[in-house]
Order: sequence, then structure tokens, then C-alpha cells
Amino acid sequence: MPYLHILRRPSVFRLLTGSWVGRLPSAMAALAVPLALRDAGAPYGFVGLAAGTFALSAAVGAPLVGRLVDRRGQTLVLLVTALLAAAGFIAVAVAPDQRALVILGAAVAGAATPPLEPCLRAMWPDLVPSDDLESAYALDSSAQELVFVAGPLVVAGTVAVASPATVLWAQAVLGVAGVLVVATSGPSRRWRTAARSTDWLGPLRERGLVLLLVCLAGVGFAIGTLNILVVHYAELRSFPGGAPGLLALHAAGSLIGVLVYGARKWTAPLPKRALVLALCLLAGYALLITLPPAVLMGPLLVMTGLFLAPLLATTFMLVGELAPAGTTTEAFAWLITLFASGTSLGSAITGWVLQGTGEHWGAACGALGVSVTVLLLFAGRRKLRLAVAV
Repeated sequence: MPYLHILRRPSVFRLLTGSWVGRLPSAMAALAVPLALRDAGAPYGFVGLAAGTFALSAAVGAPLVGRLVDRRGQTLVLLVTALLAAAGFIAVAVAPDQRALVILGAAVAGAATPPLEPCLRAMWPDLVPSDDLESAYALDSSAQELVFVAGPLVVAGTVAVASPATVLWAQAVLGVAGVLVVATSGPSRRWRTAARSTDWLGPLRERGLVLLLVCLAGVGFAIGTLNILVVHYAELRSFPGGAPGLLALHAAGSLIGVLVYGARKWTAPLPKRALVLALCLLAGYALLITLPPAVLMGPLLVMTGLFLAPLLATTFMLVGELAPAGTTTEAFAWLITLFASGTSLGSAITGWVLQGTGEHWGAACGALGVSVTVLLLFAGRRKLRLAVAV
């Protein structure tokens, strides 16, 4: 196996496993919070408000928590955020009929999401040799795909044997357990960032990085489009597994793509690779506009997914190269924020387009999002190439 030598390096398997477990609550929240509130009789309007509060708080809180990590180290920040997020989920679980407490709990759970993703990505240069760094980021990206496959499955399994409120307790336990595995490891306890400037913009003072983050918002927009589109598609056509089955095929394609991508060495510059992968992703989303029959839709979603995670893995490398000294964790946190913001916007706009125009126009929203990414990568290719070379 091409990744086996990476997994055998000291602490790598532990950190990947702990990070994976600790990330599950974020993947579970989108289903767990609405299910618990609906089980308590909350109207859909309030359910949407609570879910939106969690998502917005997570997007706003990520860069702030990332900056704390860069200034104070990982251990204390990870432990405190894990406890706060657990308290937020528990507040929703024990009092789903107390609206003020639910909103407060959702806000705390979102804003205090433990920064396991940016922390692990900031540690990779210390965990593996430089020649294996891109493969490590690909392995990280594949783990992220599995998080979003496993999260809904854990929710479904827990609801099948217990109440929806139990899922929120499970999230609290999983979050704390995963963080304990990571935060008590040697690499995490020893990690310290380089000396940083006091510029309040942090990593955003690097224009090439800002360009890259906006590019990722375009990809997130496309993913948000897909999340709504498959629900509409499955309602009108018979497909095994419905919308979850379609998204699972897309995730499977993404997982296969990134494992193949990370298993070999690439010589092309990172900005050029990102542009080529974005073009391939655009081709897949352009084909989705045709909305083919179910027998073709499955393979098309697999093909489209092949290029998503490799593009993200390449982006991780670029973020690590472009982030100013001492701001790496915050830079990766901004990546999460911009991607999540793009996803939320894509879902909202696609829902409105599907309701007001038609299915093909809704599918076109995804291609539009990736088109923005392609255009920005093409227009800024020289800036990115020069910034990476410095």
C-alpha cells in the first residue's frame, strides 16, 4: 500500500484516528439537531433557526479559534473547545423545548467546534518528510470524506436504538474522546507555531491566500448545490437509496480519486494542478446539467467526485505554502469557513432556483460555482505560482 509507510510513522495513525472521531460531531450536527428538536415538537421555522445558528457560529468561530491555537498552542485550546462544544450539545439534548437555551447551546457548540482539521494539517510538515507531504494531505482528505459518510450513519444507527436526543449526547462524548486522543499526543503537545507578526489580518494579508480561499468558496457553492439537487432528483425518479445513495456515490468517487492522486508523485506546479483538477470538476458539473436517467446518474456522480478531494488535497498544500509564518492554523481555519460559507450559499440559492424555475437551472448552479473557481485560478495563476516560489 502506498500509504502504509505514512501510517507507520510515529503518532500518525493515532492523530488520524483521534481527529477522525473528533470530527464526527460536526458531520452529525446537520441531522442530529433538527431530529432532536422535531422529536420535541419544535416547528420547522425554529428547527431551521437552530441549525442555521450552529452553522453560522461554526463559520465565524473557526478563524478565531485557529488564531488562538497559533498564539497559545494546540493542547489547551483543543481541550477547552471540546468541553464547550460538548456542553452546547448537551444543553440542546436536555432542554429541546427551551428555545433560548437551544439557540445558546447551538451557538456555543458551533463556535467552539474543536479545530482538529486545521491542527492536524498544521502538524503534517512535522510528522512526515517533505516528499510525503502531499500524500499525507491526500490521506487527510480521504479521512474527511469518510467523516461525512460515517456521520449520518452514526446518527441513523443511534436513532434506530435510542431517541434523537441521545445522538446529541453521543456527539458530546465523541468530540471529547477524539480531542483527548489528539491533544495528549506528543506532536500536538510539542507543536508551536513560528513567530508571527501582530498584523490583525493574520493570514489574510497574503493576497494569494485570499484568492485561493475565494476559489474554495466556489467549490463549496457547488457542493451546496449538489446537496439540494440530489434530493429533488430522487423525489422525481426511483434511485436505490434515494438522495443519500446519490451523495454516497459522489463521496465514494471522491475517496477513490484522492487515494489514487496521493499514491503517486507529481511534477507539475501546484497552481497548475489545481487549475487542471478544477477544470475536470467543472466538466463533471456541466454534465450534471443534463440530469441523465438514474442508470447514468450514479456513474456520473462517481466521475464528478473523482476530482473533488484531489482538488482539496492540492489546496491544502497551497494553503500551507502561502500562509505567512505563524498563521498556518488560522489559514486552514479560514479554508473551512470559506468552504462552509460557499456550501450554505449554494444550498440556499439552489433551493430558490429549483422552486422558481426548474431542475436544469438548479443543476446549472453547481457548474456556475466551479466556473468561478476555474476563472479565479486561471486569472491568478501567475500570482499563485510566484507566491509559492517565494
